[in-house]
Amino acid sequence: MQSIDELIKRAGILTEALPYIQKLHNKTIVIKYGGNAMINEDLKRTVMEDITLLKYVGMNPVIVHGGGPDISAELKTHNVESEFVNGLRVTDADTIKIAQMVLVGKTNKEVVSNININGGNAVGLCGIDGRIIECEPLTEDTEGNKIDVGFVGKITKVNSNIIKSLCEDEYIPVIAPIGTDKSGQSYNINADTVASAVATAMCAEKLIYLTDVEGVKDNDGNVIYEISTENAEKLIEEGTISGGMIPKSRACMEAVAQGVNRVHIIDGRILHSIILEIFTDTGIGTMFKK
Repeated sequence: MQSIDELIKRAGILTEALPYIQKLHNKTIVIKYGGNAMINEDLKRTVMEDITLLKYVGMNPVIVHGGGPDISAELKTHNVESEFVNGLRVTDADTIKIAQMVLVGKTNKEVVSNININGGNAVGLCGIDGRIIECEPLTEDTEGNKIDVGFVGKITKVNSNIIKSLCEDEYIPVIAPIGTDKSGQSYNINADTVASAVATAMCAEKLIYLTDVEGVKDNDGNVIYEISTENAEKLIEEGTISGGMIPKSRACMEAVAQGVNRVHIIDGRILHSIILEIFTDTGIGTMFKK
């Protein structure tokens, strides 16, 4: 049996969460689900619990998931080698078929099932459904250099009506990062980019990236808990933000510039990281703001 001190401590945790619950009631929270949180079973379970809790306390979580490891594993069974350019998977006609099969038919349904097991009501979608994500071929990298990565998409429009309707009808949308062009051709799209575009289209209050890093760090290796888009750009130019953190940071900066109130990069390797970020005074990870 728990002592009275332990019970009081639990009550304190709940009261600390109250102002955040009030502030975020009926607000959209877009969560990019990826990294180790999609692989480790304990992490997977707690992420699903966190998402379900957000819905039950009156928020509108929207999930955008990755699935790179699943795609790589399936390509390997077909003896197809993966090639990457600037972190993007070169996607030929065979690869896009496999990517779509894996992301929409396997990964998406697993996420939906895991949310439903935890008491939520999730609905799986991809950008093809209702033309949610319209795109065209991606032909330039973030620096404007010409690239040829095949059927990798650049988002031109997000049609958010279906997503909004599901949120209003007490469902949790789960979106796979596959888009379509005007001819109906499917494209693989970077999930970070999809999450940013969906958050912008939904006028989300928060966009959260679950990653395998603690957050953006300074030159001394310390996590920067709060950063403006202006200072983030300076850190990129200085080389403090480098490698894979550059596209993530730029996606965060773009979302903030387009009206998303707060964007967070948090460590998805920590149990209940979403709850710790949203419902505590200190939070974890790095928060981007104007």
